[in-house]
Amino acid sequence: MSEKDLDQEYAESLQYLANLTTFGINFGLGRIEELLKRLGNPEKVLRIVHVGGTNGKGSTSVMIARILREAGYKVGVFTSPHMHDYRERMVINGQMIPKENVIQVIKRVRPFLENMVAEGFEHPTEFEVSTALALLYFQEESVDYAVIEVGLGGAIDSTNVVTPLVSVITNVGMDHMDYLGSDVVSIAKVKAGIIKPQSVVVTASEDPDVITVLREQAKAMNVPLWLVGEDVHWESKWSGELEQEFDHVGLHSTYLKLRLRLMGLHQLRNAATAITVCEVLQSEYDVKIPREAFYAGLREVEWVGRLELLSLKPKILLDGAHNVDGARALAQALPLYERERLILCLGMLADKEREKVVDMLVPLADELIITRPNSPRAGDWRALGKLAERHGRPVTCLEDPKDAVIFALERLGEKDMLCVTGSIYMLADARQALIDQLKKLTQR
Repeated sequence: MSEKDLDQEYAESLQYLANLTTFGINFGLGRIEELLKRLGNPEKVLRIVHVGGTNGKGSTSVMIARILREAGYKVGVFTSPHMHDYRERMVINGQMIPKENVIQVIKRVRPFLENMVAEGFEHPTEFEVSTALALLYFQEESVDYAVIEVGLGGAIDSTNVVTPLVSVITNVGMDHMDYLGSDVVSIAKVKAGIIKPQSVVVTASEDPDVITVLREQAKAMNVPLWLVGEDVHWESKWSGELEQEFDHVGLHSTYLKLRLRLMGLHQLRNAATAITVCEVLQSEYDVKIPREAFYAGLREVEWVGRLELLSLKPKILLDGAHNVDGARALAQALPLYERERLILCLGMLADKEREKVVDMLVPLADELIITRPNSPRAGDWRALGKLAERHGRPVTCLEDPKDAVIFALERLGEKDMLCVTGSIYMLADARQALIDQLKKLTQR
């Protein structure tokens, strides 16, 4: 197949998936269970780490996967949403699923899906189909381990068809309240639904109410629960703009002078969680992980759009701080970066706690540029600008994220910094526009 034909068939495959978004978010496991049964239950042969939580799921997932990869294993990672390319959702040992495999796996799944619907079953959603594609791809590629990130919530998320070796709940905060509940205990109960019998639970939550919920569920399932921050400890040693160093006292070993290129104190908690998961795999499942794999895995791991320093000259920082906990982590990290002025480019969905995020981030900025995420959930995006104006900073509203970041670059002084943050939908558009603009600058 020529490259042109491949690209066309790949685009048609993506369009097929995009058309499934008309089925929206529809919780429940019946559809995905039926589809997987018809596919031969690929999830049942996979050795899985299941990662849920409000923030840090993706970062923790890629850290776990990278440590296991450095130990010599073939590791699949399923995350969502993607930044630029759908293939980012399904990665094996750092390599995105090839376009040919996307095409092939959809061709495999589609007849089973259509037969389901013809027989009167409810149509699976786009995320349910993507989950099935990932599980089938990982099974066909014979991965040693699969790290599966929860999509939304836990108990009735389509990924909860798996039977994991380890269930991870990074933390529980206020997000997606329209689906998960209006208080942290209600949300914790939903997320605790990924705790299964014959597994081990690891959490990095610090909230006593959340920990109580998780303890109760772990006890009901008769499984051990490890608390990051109580059963294991870490200490930041130093942090620069490009990497940080920390010590970790784990379940079975102490690791000194670990290096991490993912920035922010919150990433140390995520790293401690990843180390704990891997130590559980060692002790409970006899997984061989040499000491050096912990060092190399954390040193080499990358994750775009999470305190990502896209450029040093000009200094540009990208971070997907799309909710209150994310904004808090970003606010704690911003002092790490030397600059004279901070220009903040912000775009958020209407169903987020926008006022709280504005109150955390806007006082740290010298100038604000408000933009609109490419999502039906963007709502009245200009209202974000009105909230920002209360803090007495100059505010410019530009609907297209591309226009917003180009304008920001024009406003950026030699010693200033641009921080682009908010919705992942906005961040993807802004990141690509910035990459294109930086290329033009280097070609001058």
